Amino acid sequence: MPDTDMPALIARPSPAQPARRRWLAATGAAICALAALTVRAAGAPRVIKVHARRFVFTPNRIALAPHEAVVFELTAEDTVMGFSIPQLGVRADVPPGAVVRLAAQAGERGTIDFLCDIFCGAGHETMNGVIVVG
Repeated sequence: MPDTDMPALIARPSPAQPARRRWLAATGAAICALAALTVRAAGAPRVIKVHARRFVFTPNRIALAPHEAVVFELTAEDTVMGFSIPQLGVRADVPPGAVVRLAAQAGERGTIDFLCDIFCGAGHETMNGVIVVG
């Protein structure tokens, strides 16, 4: 004869529990996905867009952290330009209408000059800029 005063050993789930479990699983998955994206983004070099037109780089002053890895995304407007950072040993030709990517890494604190090293007309000697590391 069964004892009717004995509490139930197995509780039946309420109708809200499966929905709560799905919500917790979805939230956990979203947090994990965001964490993975953040880790990948933290390791990726920063992209710096630099546009060249006769006698001017825009921007012509760039701030970097010490030892920061970057990718310069270079474009030219009117003629083939050169983008050179002699102190870092990197350079590229930049034809009009193209996007040229150039990787570089800053060193210690200080300033680094960049310049156009392809003659582009009178005023070419003023086509330069500075990277401030600090």
